[in-house]
Amino acid sequence: MSRKLKGRFAGPVPNRNLFADDKEDFRKFEPFPGRFGSGPRAFPPGEQLQVTNINMCKEVNEPNHNTSEYMTKQLVVRRGQQFVVEVTFSRPVTPQDDFQMEFLIGSDAVVNKGSHVVVTFGSRPGGPWAGQILGTQGTVVTLGITPSAKAIFGLYRTYIGVSMGDGIERTEKDLSTNMYLLFNPWCPDDDVYYPDDAGRWEYVMNATGTIYQGSVDAVAERSWVFGQFDEGILDACIYILDVCQMAIYNRNEVIKIVRTASAAINSQDDNGVLVGNWSDDYSMGTPPTSWTGSARILQQFYASGNPVCYAQCWVFAGCMISMLSMSTVLRCLGIPTRVITNFNSAHDNTANLKTELIFKPDGSPDRRNTRDSIWNYHCWCESFLRRIDLPPKYNGWQVVDATPQETSDGYYRCGPSSINAIKDGELCHPFDCRFVFAEVNSDIIYLKRDKYGNLTPYKVDKTSVGSLIATKAIGAWTLQDITHEYKYPEGSPENDRTMATAEGYGCERDHSELPDTTLSVKIMAEPCPLGGIVRVMVTFNNQAKSTKLYQHTSVVIEIPPQEYMKYLGSQQSLHIVVNAQTDTEQVSDVELIHPAASKFSITISGYKQVDRETFATVSFKNPFNIPIQNAKLCIEGAGLLNYRVFPYTTIAPFAEIVQKVVFIPRTPGRKTIVAVLDSDNLTDMHGLAEFDVSA
Repeated sequence: MSRKLKGRFAGPVPNRNLFADDKEDFRKFEPFPGRFGSGPRAFPPGEQLQVTNINMCKEVNEPNHNTSEYMTKQLVVRRGQQFVVEVTFSRPVTPQDDFQMEFLIGSDAVVNKGSHVVVTFGSRPGGPWAGQILGTQGTVVTLGITPSAKAIFGLYRTYIGVSMGDGIERTEKDLSTNMYLLFNPWCPDDDVYYPDDAGRWEYVMNATGTIYQGSVDAVAERSWVFGQFDEGILDACIYILDVCQMAIYNRNEVIKIVRTASAAINSQDDNGVLVGNWSDDYSMGTPPTSWTGSARILQQFYASGNPVCYAQCWVFAGCMISMLSMSTVLRCLGIPTRVITNFNSAHDNTANLKTELIFKPDGSPDRRNTRDSIWNYHCWCESFLRRIDLPPKYNGWQVVDATPQETSDGYYRCGPSSINAIKDGELCHPFDCRFVFAEVNSDIIYLKRDKYGNLTPYKVDKTSVGSLIATKAIGAWTLQDITHEYKYPEGSPENDRTMATAEGYGCERDHSELPDTTLSVKIMAEPCPLGGIVRVMVTFNNQAKSTKLYQHTSVVIEIPPQEYMKYLGSQQSLHIVVNAQTDTEQVSDVELIHPAASKFSITISGYKQVDRETFATVSFKNPFNIPIQNAKLCIEGAGLLNYRVFPYTTIAPFAEIVQKVVFIPRTPGRKTIVAVLDSDNLTDMHGLAEFDVSA
């Protein structure tokens, strides 16, 4: 009888780690091939070697593997680095005894695919993981196991098998000996190796970060709790890969991991973690501005299996770091990751170098016919990887973006894209380099649409897009300008060479011949606090030789808060558009204004010790002459305090609220508490407190 096979596989490809089949992995006694015994050969009483206890030595291994922060009962270790296990036998071990440790991941684990690993401790050859006996004391044997630096990431089941003459007798399945194996940025042989301790602490171990928002002229910052070590987050990250049906065999390849995660964080086409929403209507979920971090998002997705509402680019990026959500996920797995903000970020649907903005004859934006867009800022992640699929030049930071913008190989995802390839315009390399290159290098072409639908370019801006690319500095709460890592200075020979190279790969630039113009208008705005008076200076120039108009004039316009506050939206920003025209010419200019949001005070009191009561007192005074409606105060601290929400129906003008919360620190070290105040009419008010917790 022939067996029908579908596709190129002989059977289902194992793609579940957390919920692998509940069936037993082995019979308790397994005969050697060619032997048919149903049990071990009889031994005289007291001579048969049996395992009575397995100690995974969590308290010894995790400090050495930098995994003590993970809140799980199971051992967490990193690949490419030795960990120890203490095994208690029924009698002292002799040189004649033969035993082995076995590690299994996923269902239908097999040796040749790396999902079933055999570790031996004598002269008998084993698998790719190294094993040695480190010491014996009576019936207790201390074993050293070094996983391969290319091992599969995930949750392993552990067994010990003892040779019994005609076969092997194995220990029974025991959840307490399950073990998580992560990527290892401390190991030079791992593809995620990062070369210095300061960077490893910032990009892997730091559980709180800063996301930059606002505009180039008014950069705002938002604290974000990655929470990659919080309870349930490691399982949630594995669950995300399970939901994506990523083959267990591929989970040793970091390039495939980050590409899968990029698609999985958004729910656009694969029932992923987060639902994007840029409408300002969040009635069916949580506003993006109310989140303080990634942990609550990932825990909710893991518990329900349903996408979480709602997110915008910085939330997608935040989750990507845990799996900032994207950043949280990847840091949780051990992959060095940081959040990037690209100011004046181009979204070019055709991924060329022409972002076309269309205006009506009266100078107002033609939103109906404009397909491209410029975001005042856009956030993505970078992960530090060895690109084994490319020459060594392209190792290092890679762009990975979970925000659903365009499809890549059929899914809404982006990256990993080498920033070295982007900087040199070498857009032929995988993945999505052309799209990212346009995000940071596109020309903005202003087109006027006449009543017949004809488009005429009247202005080209070649410098605004990607004018500032920023991330949090290592070991400090300050901005690090990394624009030079993505592009050469405008007008330099290196930049011209990059643009020519990009055009050689089909990335079309603008070479429009613009009509001569004698009229111009320029908007300049002073920085101002939220709730203050917005002052805008508009400067007109008319260089016509014969004109009755002023050749040069400036006008200052003041906009009081009662006129603009209701138009701010969730991004707390204003777009000012000014049109100027003569009998023969018409021009316009656009300026983004981002009033600085109010911050509030967080004070820490109490013992500030592990397992001792500590207090955080959050105080906020409404600085506005309008009430704040339906406010929510959200507080969170990684390793300190789970996501908490305190509602306020109304905060009256100039009134003060004070909220005190008690928490018990779980781990020592430098810690942070983050708080956000969100409401119907005002958003983006936040605070941060940093302090030390003693052991």
